[in-house]
Amino acid sequence: MMLKLPDSIVSVNWLHDHIDAENLVVLNATIPKVTTNSNLSTEEFQIPNTRFFDLKQKFSDTSAPFPSTFPSITQFTKEAQNIGINKNSAIVVYDDNGIYSSPRVWWLFKAFGFHNVSVLDGGLPEWKNKGYHLETKKISDIKVGDFEAQYNSDLMKFFEDIKAESENKTHLIVDARSTSRFNGLEPEPRIGLRSGTIPNSINIPFEDLLDGNVFKHANDLKKIFSKFMQPHDKITFSCGSGITACVLALGAEISGYKNLSVYDGSWTEWGSLVTE
Repeated sequence: MMLKLPDSIVSVNWLHDHIDAENLVVLNATIPKVTTNSNLSTEEFQIPNTRFFDLKQKFSDTSAPFPSTFPSITQFTKEAQNIGINKNSAIVVYDDNGIYSSPRVWWLFKAFGFHNVSVLDGGLPEWKNKGYHLETKKISDIKVGDFEAQYNSDLMKFFEDIKAESENKTHLIVDARSTSRFNGLEPEPRIGLRSGTIPNSINIPFEDLLDGNVFKHANDLKKIFSKFMQPHDKITFSCGSGITACVLALGAEISGYKNLSVYDGSWTEWGSLVTE
């Protein structure tokens, strides 16, 4: 029987109970946090049968001037097939940091027309907290999949989109950076990038949605979002480089919001192209 994921987020208990499902694919999408000095994950272990989702090199346009840039349909299709993604796969994505880069992968799959994908709530830290089985990280031989991407342009926004949204106030632009970065009280972690905010944007730091490694309860998330937005609002999420904006997008979807998009270049692009 083919596994159908119940929601955009699943618990480690749920994954443990379904770990042997025939069409299950578990992806590790770990990247270093931009606010730390670490370049590599030091985690030696993984959830059994995990495949590595190389967000920075394989699933970003590395020829672009800004980090983590949205890939082409051709690139995403090819690289997803190379890690064995099929049209009937059920994908659970996690990262070693808890909740950080995994929602970006969830959002990428949605943007490329694939919806049987969920984020593992709490990621590897929560899996370890439960004492569930781990294996040493390894590279396995994988049969090429038959996945085919179909781009949904409603989900990803780019510079000209945000310029129009900001000027015309057609969308609520929500920034996931820390309050200090949003208010320009601490420098951006990327050398040479100015501080500032996109005009007419508001701030919900992505970490406000978390309780340790996991998301806060859905009712608590709804309270956070309802302070700033109505259910029918059109919302675009931004951050430093399009990674933690997806944490907000996931939290908003859990809270029942529908008209959601992510600004791919986020502040790295805006702060580079707009000088004041």
